[in-house]
Amino acid sequence: MTRIGLLMGATALVAAGAAYADGHSERGSDGQLNIIYWQAPSLLNPYLSGGTKELEAASLVLEPLARYDETGTMVPWLVDEIPTVANGGVSEDLTQITWTISEGIMWSDGTPLTAADAVFTWQYCTDPAGGCAQLSNYNGVSNVEAVDDSTIRITFDEPKPFPYGPFVGAQSPILQQAQFADCTGEAAPTCTEENFAPIGTGPFIVTDFKANDVATFEANENYRVASQPAFATVNFKGGGDAASAARSVLETGEFDYAWNLQVEPEILTQMEAAGQGEVVSAFGTSVERLMVNFTNPSADLGDERGTVAHPHPFLTDTAVTRALSLAIERNILVEAGYGAAGRPTCNVLPAPEVYASTNNDWCLEYNPDEANRLLDEAGWEMGDDGVRVKDGVRLSVLYQTSTNSVRQGTQALIKQMWEAIGVETELRNIDGSVFFGGDQSSPDTFQKFFADIEMYTNNFDGTDPEAYMGNWACSEIPSPDNLWLGNNMPRFCSEEYDAMVVEMSQTAALEDRAALAIAMNDMLMDAGAIIPLIHRGGVSARAASLEGVKMNEWDSELWNIAEWSRAE
Repeated sequence: MTRIGLLMGATALVAAGAAYADGHSERGSDGQLNIIYWQAPSLLNPYLSGGTKELEAASLVLEPLARYDETGTMVPWLVDEIPTVANGGVSEDLTQITWTISEGIMWSDGTPLTAADAVFTWQYCTDPAGGCAQLSNYNGVSNVEAVDDSTIRITFDEPKPFPYGPFVGAQSPILQQAQFADCTGEAAPTCTEENFAPIGTGPFIVTDFKANDVATFEANENYRVASQPAFATVNFKGGGDAASAARSVLETGEFDYAWNLQVEPEILTQMEAAGQGEVVSAFGTSVERLMVNFTNPSADLGDERGTVAHPHPFLTDTAVTRALSLAIERNILVEAGYGAAGRPTCNVLPAPEVYASTNNDWCLEYNPDEANRLLDEAGWEMGDDGVRVKDGVRLSVLYQTSTNSVRQGTQALIKQMWEAIGVETELRNIDGSVFFGGDQSSPDTFQKFFADIEMYTNNFDGTDPEAYMGNWACSEIPSPDNLWLGNNMPRFCSEEYDAMVVEMSQTAALEDRAALAIAMNDMLMDAGAIIPLIHRGGVSARAASLEGVKMNEWDSELWNIAEWSRAE
């Protein structure tokens, strides 16, 4: 496929973005919608957090130009059509893409959305002092300009075969320049009022926000569809645990929607039998993985802990990380915690299928004997206490994750598996609102990663992995210099990998892009930077009375919340 042919195929996306049918005649007629995310959002600015809970809570308010529907198809959102080569929106040399904002799009304060807001958003995220968590969406962008009030022209420094990173998907919405003008660079995380209550073009506005607790919203009277949203208010509760969140929808009916139900499958089935609601699920690109810290997290290092100045004392040894992977019986983890909503995986990039590597399938075979052989050969000798030692260094790891029954169950199983090969394991769990939060003063965030191993799930918007695989470039390493807001948690750094990131941004043919993505995935696996465990399907629950939910693993789960309504 030629690079132009690849983009011409996007013309089909325009038809897919046709306006949805409107089933309600009056905005706010269905009263209050109650949502529970047991990992509470810490702010509502997705540019300052890589956490899904922040992205999704913010999506009630902030919107991109285009997004992905429940099938992974890109659809227009604040525009009438997706720019392509065929319709003239993408230049023949693939160095520019031009978006035209739909007529009449207003911010919730009644002022018009303009191209200047998009220019500002790009400048905001790419300010080197700002620590933007979504920087990879703007890779290769040399300029964003307002041709006029409704026309946005993005110029890339090289031909960009897939130019749909900036302003596409929940991770790359548009901020209002008037509100955030004084919040750029180092000031970005200090703007509490703006980060807690952004002005948006979405169906709701923020009326109150309590970090790591609860947010309340009300219908945006300036929303572009006169009869939407159907709900007048939203109570967005955070905290608790996945099981209690599931129960609040499926058994008690206290809430209408519960997210990320990482609960044992047999328990969900029992809850669903109460008849108050139903479990909804879909597979996308989510992977429960172990992130391996390539830097030393010891508190003895003071301000330099967890930085590249101090390599990890044993996790950069590929014999150790490969042994850790071989010693994990992934099928047991799936059976115990995920059921039909999980599949063993050896890749951090498991989908779409064209991008899925088969080169790491060795990890699917539980093989503690091989793990022990590798460690023996690498000089890690078994001590009298059952823990391996080399040059005075013990194979002892601190393994952290968020607080959740399935994750704690997974931790306990893996600890037993690792003990069988002489690895001492200390388990730690942190409240999800803190672990995935953006509090710069907390030592417990997953980005600071002051542990040896950490476990969580992540994914990416849409079906093209370019920006996602760019997360492991050297420039994405969290550090004090970027306010710990990078996405490269393992602190993996390779010139060869960085070169492939650049090459992918300049490669058009789908088969060539797939080959590069597979090569990057395999390099991460070979280095031992990531130990994938489970390809997860998203699992949530909706009340029986809630209509319009279209479970979406390619964008925010709340992507079409304007269409949700209460059954009569």
